[in-house]
Amino acid sequence: MRLVRGIILLILGLFVAVNTSAQSLQLKKTDSVFRLIKKYSKIKDADAIYDLAAIRFKQSITQGTFRDYLFRELFALGPIKKDSLLSFVNNLTATYKMQMDAVTMQLTISIGDNDKLTYFKLEPFTEFVSNKSARVVSSNELKTTLDKKVDSVVRGYIQKSNTVGMSIAIFKDGQSRTYNYGETKKGNGQLPNIGSIYEVGSITKTFTATLLAWYVNEGKLSLTDPITKYLPDSVATNPSLKNIKLVNLTNHTSGLPGLPSNFTAQKAYQETNPYKNYNKGMLFSYLKNCTLRSEPGTRYAYSNLAVGLLGIILERINGKQYEQLVSDIICKPLGMNSTVQHLYPLISTRFTTVYDENGSQTPAWDFDALAACGSLRSTINDLLLYTKANMVKADTKLSKAFELTHQITFSNDTKVAMGWHIINVDGVNYYFHNGGTDGSSSFLAYNIEKNIAVIILSNSGASTDTTGVGLLKLLQ
Repeated sequence: MRLVRGIILLILGLFVAVNTSAQSLQLKKTDSVFRLIKKYSKIKDADAIYDLAAIRFKQSITQGTFRDYLFRELFALGPIKKDSLLSFVNNLTATYKMQMDAVTMQLTISIGDNDKLTYFKLEPFTEFVSNKSARVVSSNELKTTLDKKVDSVVRGYIQKSNTVGMSIAIFKDGQSRTYNYGETKKGNGQLPNIGSIYEVGSITKTFTATLLAWYVNEGKLSLTDPITKYLPDSVATNPSLKNIKLVNLTNHTSGLPGLPSNFTAQKAYQETNPYKNYNKGMLFSYLKNCTLRSEPGTRYAYSNLAVGLLGIILERINGKQYEQLVSDIICKPLGMNSTVQHLYPLISTRFTTVYDENGSQTPAWDFDALAACGSLRSTINDLLLYTKANMVKADTKLSKAFELTHQITFSNDTKVAMGWHIINVDGVNYYFHNGGTDGSSSFLAYNIEKNIAVIILSNSGASTDTTGVGLLKLLQ
């Protein structure tokens, strides 16, 4: 369920894979660090692994957050029974294959000065992805220098055998360009266009933050209101919830876990469509007795549960469904006519078929109670309108809501505004969010002062983060 992991992996690092078999002293040092990670994993000593990290790494993620991550994503899988080196990239980055009790994972690490960890990425093991034999079709006419630079970055993604189609928008110095590559469905020969609809995943969270900001500006609620003020009495009596404020739900400092503990226990749970049948009754049942992982407002921990709950609170305040709130407050004023949660007949034919990270067709995701964390579908044209509206101030209620979402609300380790994360690319800060469902990947980043934005939508589960950062670098 990539909606859970997307941000934390980005915080730990962005990585471009290149195969090489170089052996060196650096590899021996890196291998020694890996052996320590393996040793400490066996005894579940998360803090010892954290102590292997460099200062810069520790500045990007707190010890508590990293500890939770290891227990959830590594230790829970059982001991590492067998391992092997897959690659050592540029005499710097090593990837190891690790066989656990029931799954096979791969761990990518880098070490820097003093042989300390500077990069740590854990993910399911995947076989090497080959390139397509033929050059993928594109709308990019390669007429300008920018066209050619964009193409050079994008080819590294779209030529892989596990990707299918993608749409890209670039905004710089008041001018926008869109590019489309590949197919809307394997084998149909149909190039995506500015009206092709994709799942946008967790970019949805920035829409939810905008709704919150709107109602704060309207005086209907305050960022510091306790969430218990807006929950059913049977839920609000849980003392664990009393110190959670609305702002904590949108900046991931609520102390709530990524997902409720009864999420996969639901009778109608579907691995290929995990959010579809999780309803409000199940969520409220969980909240009645839940406990927090940290004191609200003290620690960042990415949570789909928190933002999903925020959406329900907004629905309870206004008496409208989440999708209707998004439409009325954001989409209609901006002319975003193809941004929806539920596809209707007139636009359903424009929805791209989705494929997982291995390139196999997979179901699109549906949402119920947790819609506000990742349910929206949109086009590159609509998201370009949305991004421009975030970047350019206007004397409208919506513009003022966007402006409020840009205010930093937490910066102890990770820097977060409302919904938006702040990432730094070669010294330039960007408001950012990515998204990932099983069959889609998205990327959106912009810098208002430099007048730069990059948006990517893909109908593949393969991450677009590296491609997005690559495009930002060429625009700076």
